[in-house]
Amino acid sequence: MAQTTAAASGTFLLGGDIQINRLGFGAMRITGKGIWGEPEDRPEAIRVLKRLPELDINFIDTADAYGPDISEDLIREVLHPYGNILVATKGANTRQGPDQWHAVGRPEYLRQAVLMSIRRLGVERIDLWQLHRIDPQTDRDVQFRVIADMQREGLIRHVGLSEVNVEEIKAAEKHFKVVSVQNLYNLVNRQSEAVLDYCEQNNIGFIPWFPLAAGNLSKPGGIVDSVAKKLDATPSQVALAWILKRSPVMLPIPGTGKVAHLDENTAAAGVTLSDEDFAALDKASKEA
Repeated sequence: MAQTTAAASGTFLLGGDIQINRLGFGAMRITGKGIWGEPEDRPEAIRVLKRLPELDINFIDTADAYGPDISEDLIREVLHPYGNILVATKGANTRQGPDQWHAVGRPEYLRQAVLMSIRRLGVERIDLWQLHRIDPQTDRDVQFRVIADMQREGLIRHVGLSEVNVEEIKAAEKHFKVVSVQNLYNLVNRQSEAVLDYCEQNNIGFIPWFPLAAGNLSKPGGIVDSVAKKLDATPSQVALAWILKRSPVMLPIPGTGKVAHLDENTAAAGVTLSDEDFAALDKASKEA
């Protein structure tokens, strides 16, 4: 049976001028344990990246904090020049060790982050640069202004935000057009519903991170498990199919360091949920 590719997930026009397939790839897991250092199996991580174009995945989400630097370096090593692949990256989250993260939004640091990502990725400008976190210790308008400056200078083409609420998106939009928002969202974490609704109303790409989580819903006999069995799919494929059906602006980026897992995730693009199954999953999700 032929492998389903990300083309089956449909397309989205990001920022009004970059067409991507909706099912993308999150490049956090091609680094070491705790998102720190080199991957434990570097050859496999390289095989994963080489597999992306074969699967019609043309949207990759990474960050300078992944490794740090390792994810961006590997992406350049394997995929540069990128052709029709959009490599989006993020900055403003510093690393002190495995599983340690600290937001820094001082203007000089944000500028350094963008310039270093440009160098590591081997590009003249970053087509989608996302503020990884708003630094609570720095005036947010100061952070937004320097991002707007870098966009005017041609260092950044489009700007996105991560882990924000609607009020913060509106505050940022006084300085630049927000084309994407990356928040935690999955079947068992629906706290960003208001943000998703705002994104849908304004044609902003919504990038759910940790999209495969289904919690107790995927346990034997649970709703995800029963729908998966009915459709001859895996629970994670059902969780992804639900996310894709939830909104046309949804751009899930499941990540992995294994080719087999990548193929399985991508096949979710070919899983079609009936309206009844979607509604049953939605109801159980809200109750969970």
